[in-house]
Amino acid sequence: MKKANKWRLGAVALASVMVLGACGNGGGNSASSGSSAGESEATGSSAAATGDHSVALITDTGGVDDKSFNQSAWEGLQEWGKENNLKEGAGGYAYFQSQDAADYANHINTAVTNGFHTVFGIGYLLKNDIEAGAEQFPDTNFGLIDDVIEGKDNVVSATFSDHEASYLAGIAAAYTTKTDKVGFVGGEEGAVIDRFEAGFTKGVEDTAKKLNKEIKVDVQYAASFSSPDKGKSIAASMYNNGVDIIFHASGGTGVGVFAEAIAKNEQKTKAELENDKVWVIGVDRDQDADGKFKTKDGSEDNCTLTSTLKGVGAAVKDISTRAMNDDFPGGEHLTYGLKDGGVDLTAGYVSDDAKKAVETAKQEIIDGKIEVPEKP
Repeated sequence: MKKANKWRLGAVALASVMVLGACGNGGGNSASSGSSAGESEATGSSAAATGDHSVALITDTGGVDDKSFNQSAWEGLQEWGKENNLKEGAGGYAYFQSQDAADYANHINTAVTNGFHTVFGIGYLLKNDIEAGAEQFPDTNFGLIDDVIEGKDNVVSATFSDHEASYLAGIAAAYTTKTDKVGFVGGEEGAVIDRFEAGFTKGVEDTAKKLNKEIKVDVQYAASFSSPDKGKSIAASMYNNGVDIIFHASGGTGVGVFAEAIAKNEQKTKAELENDKVWVIGVDRDQDADGKFKTKDGSEDNCTLTSTLKGVGAAVKDISTRAMNDDFPGGEHLTYGLKDGGVDLTAGYVSDDAKKAVETAKQEIIDGKIEVPEKP
């Protein structure tokens, strides 16, 4: 296996989102559910790729409308397809939406028989099936997002330094909390979400020391990336116990976290929210739009404090372009962090003091002065 690379995305990585120092605005629209998979599956094995290059995504169970990880990947592929004048469907670009883990292998097989040249597995949950697919179809390019497959020349692995952006989110939370209680809601436990939890917790702890405060971090997992009801239930429990900020790293489960925050906030007037507001920190893409609500007295408001950004869509675009240009980075492990623009934090609604602290810490992480743990 080739040595892991720091692949510099620069401005390309997060060009479509607002990062710290700019006004936090909403991300893209939710993609429609299931259309591309349906088109591709309907064509069956007789379909053949007609474009210069064709690319398919296999989602995890969160789906392309999870307002998070999978959606970011699909938005990136849509941009890539349109930029290259490709159609949605066989011969161009498409997604295959997975309802459960049993769908992964079937979707991979269908994508290959439909003639797609490059097939991405979106999320570490697809690792085993992508590895098996790469073995079965050596002439197809495969990409795995958020985990590493070694020893396969037709597989590129892409991971992100989620802990770095999460550390910055922890700083924002520590500066903003009024109750000195914050929460973390994870989807399924594993190495990837470990990075989010570890970075966030460390960011809160380090900042609390600087501010001479004691801040408690309540950590809970939903055991799912696609259970809004669980997310809402966990959030309700946290908020009722005094937590006023929740950072979620839970994909579609996070929809429920936002729903609970909005439900609590919209019962109050604008004036009451000045000292009694609950917040959510979004994940993977700018979730500002997901926090919009109206107060009891009809004022427009927002409960998305900030969002960690992850260049999943940019990675999909860049790998797809390299594959189309006969430069597919097979066998490589590409990593993306703060230094190369692969992860970041939106400005959101954090205070000026918090922004300054975030910018300082960001540079110190890049310079190696702050080492952020990857495990809780």
